[in-house]
Amino acid sequence: MSAKFGPAGNSVSFTAMGYKHSLQVPEYLEKMGLNAFEYQCGRGVNIGHDKAGQLGALAKEKGITLSLHAPYYISMSSVEEEKRLNSINYILASARAVNAMGGNRIIVHTGSCGKISREQALELAMDTMKKSIDALDSEGLGNIHICPETMGKVNQLGTLDEVLTLCTLDERLIPCIDFGHLNARDLGYFKALSDYESVFGAIENKLGSDRLKTFHSHFSKIEYTAGGEKKHLTFADTVYGPDFEPVMELTYKYGCSPTFICESDGTQAEDALAMKKYYEAL
Repeated sequence: MSAKFGPAGNSVSFTAMGYKHSLQVPEYLEKMGLNAFEYQCGRGVNIGHDKAGQLGALAKEKGITLSLHAPYYISMSSVEEEKRLNSINYILASARAVNAMGGNRIIVHTGSCGKISREQALELAMDTMKKSIDALDSEGLGNIHICPETMGKVNQLGTLDEVLTLCTLDERLIPCIDFGHLNARDLGYFKALSDYESVFGAIENKLGSDRLKTFHSHFSKIEYTAGGEKKHLTFADTVYGPDFEPVMELTYKYGCSPTFICESDGTQAEDALAMKKYYEAL
């Protein structure tokens, strides 16, 4: 097992190279030298079962692992019960779609704290997460891993510790570590190698070595303000972090085989390839 690399959605180069529709993504990724792809359902799960199956078959043929980003409007921590129950339905829809694709990971934003305390928000999210797992099990989708994501804005639920705490609910929950988000919410957290290493240590301490070995990750450089995340950048940026090299070095050092999904602004496939090449050179 080794780490996998790919983009979130399509780079500008996808259409520039003459590709037009999502069923051509596996061919494009193979040409780029990548082996993972995160299908974007941020604005809703709109891919039909048949098309999802076709995409999955083409990806499998090219050795590409698929994951799916669930809708952004999921709010596991909402004080409104209706929103929490709707969130379970969005998670189910996402799980059905990724299952049809032959993938087994959905990435989820857990919500914000709003006017309640972080503790209360986490309590509500834990309850919604439990219900979501039960819903997946009752639909025969117990094979799907929900991956709660670390978030980039200060008022959002999704510190490293909050995400790891959510993942303690069930062995099948895999943290989605977004290094750009963690850097943005702490206004430039990652400076030394030890800062990056603290993330690896925290995962292992709270969830054990199995989930450290297989964590999910988003990576991009992100501009931030006092409130945290402002805008995704490309690896060409020299002002904001984080740097990917220390993460690749630690991935190699710890013998991890995570999936790294690059979320750079328009160059996500190219930047994913830069990470992959650096990792392989190690």
